[in-house]
Amino acid sequence: MSEAPASTRRDFLKTSSAAGVAAASLTALSPGVYASGTDVLKIGLVGCGGRGTGAATNALNADPNIQLVAVADAFRDRAEQSLGRLKGQSSIKDRIKVDDDHIFDGLEGYKHVIDSSDVVLLATPPGFRPQHLRAAVEAGRHIFTEKPMATDPAGAQSVFESVEISKKKNFAMVAGFCWRYDYQKKALFERIHSGEIGDVRAVYGTYLTSPVKPMPAASTRPKGMSDLEWQVRNWYNFAWLSGDGLVEQAIHTVDWLAWTMQDKPPVSCTAVGGRQLPAEGGNIYDHVEVNYVWENDARGFMAQRQIPGCYNQNALYVMGTKGTGKLGRKTEICDLDGKSVWKYDGPRNNMYQTEHDEFFASIRSGKHINDGDRMASSTLMGIMGRLAGYTGREITWEMVMNSKMSLVPDASRGWDSPSEPPAMARPGFTKFI
Repeated sequence: MSEAPASTRRDFLKTSSAAGVAAASLTALSPGVYASGTDVLKIGLVGCGGRGTGAATNALNADPNIQLVAVADAFRDRAEQSLGRLKGQSSIKDRIKVDDDHIFDGLEGYKHVIDSSDVVLLATPPGFRPQHLRAAVEAGRHIFTEKPMATDPAGAQSVFESVEISKKKNFAMVAGFCWRYDYQKKALFERIHSGEIGDVRAVYGTYLTSPVKPMPAASTRPKGMSDLEWQVRNWYNFAWLSGDGLVEQAIHTVDWLAWTMQDKPPVSCTAVGGRQLPAEGGNIYDHVEVNYVWENDARGFMAQRQIPGCYNQNALYVMGTKGTGKLGRKTEICDLDGKSVWKYDGPRNNMYQTEHDEFFASIRSGKHINDGDRMASSTLMGIMGRLAGYTGREITWEMVMNSKMSLVPDASRGWDSPSEPPAMARPGFTKFI
């Protein structure tokens, strides 16, 4: 794709995080400090939308000795609204210790949250995730990070590097690929990986739904609002901020495909996609369908759509040499004749809460969970599929692992930074760099 040169992300990372990392690294935490289970863990929230507020709720419910001490959002009113919702929950309100001096806004507020916290919850639009992750791992923080972790190859490569830093420092990193913590789904994949359906030859996943955050008409844009602020306020509709519907939402389905293949990355993929409904100034597709190929010539297919009034489905079908596995309204294993031979009948759980329960338990025990490798791989796998759809090319894993493509603009001038996103992609014309 003809996007901003790779140096723009490096500039963004340099200007956005260098000072905060230098200060925070002076107070990096010892990974074993909390093994006793008696000390208070101070958590900070970066990104105060619905998912961030939910993550903070789950974190506070995961351990009685946790306090929320700092929050940051690009816009102060959203941070204050999030705090209001959190304080309205009787089970956690007494452990919200955020004073006015620890409500941060703007594009650099995340640095102050990192400075103030032992554990950081990252839930901003994913275009910002790579620099936030880097700052947090350099500072020596335990991290919960929402999916996806990047929106372009350069960002994903930065995430891989941050994961390595986190592992070397022995800090916990839990990813918002929440289905990995769902008991029902885990039981199915354990059976698939144990060989109950034989060798996996193909897997088909769907994420067919309505638009998440439709782009408002250009006429609703307040006078004097900068391009960058307009995009951040409508972040879902710009590829550099959200990654698009495949990378931001249907990445869960991509992660199912990766899970099926035991997190071995595909060799290549092709895809088709486009925009059926007007974008109102945004530049993301509203549907993409991807065909992934693995080394053993097994195939993975996924269909993503965000169009109202259409058939909706979120499911997975795994085809093996001895049978099939199904995930969706039914979670079961069937033989080759289609007869169900196993259905899940075990306990059900709240996967959002479970991932935080296990995250904080690992911090207390000193046996830290680190989901970093698989979260970075699934993220890049989604980016790979989007690029195949947007360019019309076959995209290989080697290409995206070595690409310097960066979508993120240089925001060193704050809200007044120039930020003109590229036009919507045209397969056969849009370049991959």
